[in-house]
Amino acid sequence: MTDALREAAETMRAVRDRCVWTQQVDHRALVPYLVEESAELIDAVEDGTRAELREELGDLLWQVLFHAEIASRDPDDPFDIDDVARGLTEKMVRRHPHVFAGESADTPEQVLVLWNAAKAAEKHQRRSVLDGVSERMPSLALAQKLLDRAAFVDAPPAEAAAQTEAELGDALLALAVHARANGWDAERALRERLRRLEAEVRRAEADLEG
Repeated sequence: MTDALREAAETMRAVRDRCVWTQQVDHRALVPYLVEESAELIDAVEDGTRAELREELGDLLWQVLFHAEIASRDPDDPFDIDDVARGLTEKMVRRHPHVFAGESADTPEQVLVLWNAAKAAEKHQRRSVLDGVSERMPSLALAQKLLDRAAFVDAPPAEAAAQTEAELGDALLALAVHARANGWDAERALRERLRRLEAEVRRAEADLEG
């Protein structure tokens, strides 16, 4: 670990030792903050400055350090940030045999084949292609992930005009199919459209105030 990362980990440890609020927090209590910080990082990536991106990456790193520090004090199965980093390094080396093990991959598609093969070997105990997909993903992102995992399943066609909530679900799934077929990110597309809507609302408010 570099000096800067080591200092961050030691700062986290000191906060855990001396901050009364922090001492009461467990993994579950941190989840809302993890979601919030992840969302703020996405905003910085898609619509922020370089300074905002650097700051939000730091905030997300703090969440990782926080979880690792909590885990290091578990009485039954402790692990720390070094264990997390070591496990990550081992996994990334396994999943990049074209970098570390003499395999050849000259295109992104070939890299993906090697990645998926390595991942399948790691997860051989899974019984379904859907195992490991989090249901807590945003709905459109989850739809695209499920479609990627189960490409052999035919999605329902889109209704010309949805008349029920069930038909609306079919239409949204069909849009996710369309996005996947074109290599688009449906979740990002909606976020960016909502950002334009927000700008339109703010302009309208400014016009009314003027």
